[in-house]
Amino acid sequence: MSEPAVRVEDLRKTYGDRDVVDGLTFHIDAGETFALLGPNGAGKSTTVEILEGYRHRSGGVATVLGDDPAAAHRAWKSRIGVVLQTAGQAGNATVREQVAQFAAYYPHPRNVDEVIAAVGLSAQAKTRISRLSGGQQRRVDVALGVVGRPDVLFLDEPTTGFDPEARREFWDLIRALKADGTTIVLTTHYLDEAANLADRVGVIAAGRMRAIGSVDGIGDARMRTPIVRWREAGEVREERTDAPLAFARSLGDRLGGEPEDLEIVRPSLEDVYLDLVAAAPADTPTA
Repeated sequence: MSEPAVRVEDLRKTYGDRDVVDGLTFHIDAGETFALLGPNGAGKSTTVEILEGYRHRSGGVATVLGDDPAAAHRAWKSRIGVVLQTAGQAGNATVREQVAQFAAYYPHPRNVDEVIAAVGLSAQAKTRISRLSGGQQRRVDVALGVVGRPDVLFLDEPTTGFDPEARREFWDLIRALKADGTTIVLTTHYLDEAANLADRVGVIAAGRMRAIGSVDGIGDARMRTPIVRWREAGEVREERTDAPLAFARSLGDRLGGEPEDLEIVRPSLEDVYLDLVAAAPADTPTA
């Protein structure tokens, strides 16, 4: 079998006596889009920063494209794309000047104007970055992350500040990158974004991996069991069941008619995520 694009085994990051990342193990296959999910302070950004080579680990194994990020060399860096939560572009440069400058750092960059168009900034190509809106500056961040034609692209909360239309356009860009064979590591608080883009997701809470799997398969059987919800005697009641339609019919027979406010809820990724996070210990790390 070929080496996975990203391999993590018993990864740890400790500050004093506090474990921010506590024994994570997972892998990401080449060409896969993997979403790393978790509440603020869960350890996901620390994990991604270790994989990007920005932060040193306290223990365990981490490789990206077969190399240890802690010993990153120039050739390795040229194969990695990074979109940080915040970035510091040259505010006096125009959009095109900044993207062209970054393109020059890579051996086989994408066409500058095509990248600018892909992030929806063609009309602002000659505008100084300091004059762009926050959402437009975020699009510049994405352009800088993809212009080098990376083999692995790290996206840390990439659509923060995007309006709904811009988010959908960004999703199309990510799908195009995936079709080109790019491995994508995504962190996001938008569960619909993860559901639409990811092949697999991992949920981190309190520094540990709580579940990992496909969007439709993550979580245990109970978390995936449909919920029948209705109102009876003025109270909202619910029942988890693998046969929601049969249960709803039996409920109607018992009550002598259709129950009030009857609904059948099939758990989404967001529902499973919230169950997983709620089950985690309360002493969540803060980095």
